[in-house]
Amino acid sequence: MAQLFFAYFPIVLLIYLMTKKNSMPSYRALPLSALVVYVGMLVVFSRDPNQVHAAVLDGLLVAWTPILIIAGAIFLFRTMESTGALGVIRTWLNSISDNPVAQLMIVGWAFQFLIEGASGFGTPAALAGPVLVGLGFPAVRVAIFCLILNSVPVSFGAVGTPTWFGLSAVSLTDLELAQVGMKSAWLNAIAAIFVVVAALAFVVERRDIRKNFIFILLSVLCCVVPYVAIATVSYEFPALLGGGIGLVLTIMLAKMGVGLSCEHPPAEGGREQVKTAALVKATFPLWGTVLLLIITRIPQLGIKSLLVAKLPALSISLGSLGDLSVSAALVVSLSNIFNTTEVWSHSFLYVPSIIPFGVIALVTLWLYRQGSVRGVFVETVDQMRRPIIALLGALVFVNLMMMGGEQSAVALIGSNLAGLTGSNWQFFGAFLGALGSFFSGSATISNLTFGGIQDSIAVDLGLNRTTILALQSAGGAMGNMVCINNIVAVASVLALGDKEGYILKRTVIAMLVYGVVVGIAGIALFG
Repeated sequence: MAQLFFAYFPIVLLIYLMTKKNSMPSYRALPLSALVVYVGMLVVFSRDPNQVHAAVLDGLLVAWTPILIIAGAIFLFRTMESTGALGVIRTWLNSISDNPVAQLMIVGWAFQFLIEGASGFGTPAALAGPVLVGLGFPAVRVAIFCLILNSVPVSFGAVGTPTWFGLSAVSLTDLELAQVGMKSAWLNAIAAIFVVVAALAFVVERRDIRKNFIFILLSVLCCVVPYVAIATVSYEFPALLGGGIGLVLTIMLAKMGVGLSCEHPPAEGGREQVKTAALVKATFPLWGTVLLLIITRIPQLGIKSLLVAKLPALSISLGSLGDLSVSAALVVSLSNIFNTTEVWSHSFLYVPSIIPFGVIALVTLWLYRQGSVRGVFVETVDQMRRPIIALLGALVFVNLMMMGGEQSAVALIGSNLAGLTGSNWQFFGAFLGALGSFFSGSATISNLTFGGIQDSIAVDLGLNRTTILALQSAGGAMGNMVCINNIVAVASVLALGDKEGYILKRTVIAMLVYGVVVGIAGIALFG
């Protein structure tokens, strides 16, 4: 009982600290919560101190993955600002339509959908957010909007990684895995229209949503129809191809004014137009990033295997700290941390920081011959000071909560929730997946952590395995919008200071709506 109480306590404490009236900023709340978990692991759970300290060190090292991704995204955004590329994009989007709903759907929905399919790692909001702020939308509302919409495609983000890799620990046949992918696509697609409307309500007036609802619905369908169709034959490309098709169609619909309020007519010759050459150049940071992500993510192209090659080119023993190795592809690993089985690894050329963000930013500066690398770098470092502390605390918190396998604090919470809901688990299953994403910042890790637990629950309760695992996958996707890592990331890119708690209180509303819709849809379609 004491362990179960303590499993819940750090989560409740963290949420309270970040959402109370005079909320504590994440760079203080997260390290404090991590300290509470650290003490609890030693005192309440009686964990091996060596194992606890190995988990702490591993968390501090793993934190540099989101830190470097965020820094890369900020560096690219600052580059777009300093070169004037962002201004050209703003003018072009206004030439398509000055209807705010159209702009939000193009950038925040369809464009994010495409980026998630190519990369994941919180990249979509980091790219779409600054573009929308540049169009004049309030930064805090943009952060909430982008976080909420970076959910539907997540089950197939980074070329399907949450599905084919995230569920790899569960014994599934190829046919069963395909069924999980197909079912999760249907669940996410059904939730999409509710989620999009909920997200828009944070940025525009409800009357604007009503007047432009036909366009909103068509834009959603432009992404989710190919998304579901592709999911019937592949669990790698639904988000990538669905987003690409949806983006092109959404732009065409906006250009023609289909379903848009007449208060904001389609672009006419009188508006300032952007020449094609100038547009291609200005959007290079965006399409160049997408292109480089696709090239480096699709295994069939052969580049990915080169970037993640782990064969050590250099190995050094650091004593009890562990064994350090570096491959020719700059994959840095630390194994046997404090003589435990804890292993950390970071692929410098594969994780989207240097490639594509750093490379594309430097090429952009060269193309425009204006703006300085040093100036952009200094601005990036200054903006990253507090997020670094927050993310270090977040990953230590996560690692400690997840240590212990089936006896971890997170697993205890999952088992307790399943016991409380009993045969109604099919309605609540997605929320366990969301809990995993809230902790880890990754739908893939959520699936790895809870996939086996969800499978066991399905067997014990006599529920359909692929349906429960599809709910887990959809839950991992919806949890993206409340994940602390993602909230800190988008707040950092948009320079929002200490607004993380404010954002969390809003995105959790949309997540609850998502979960209810998915639960009902799961029972109605696959019950």
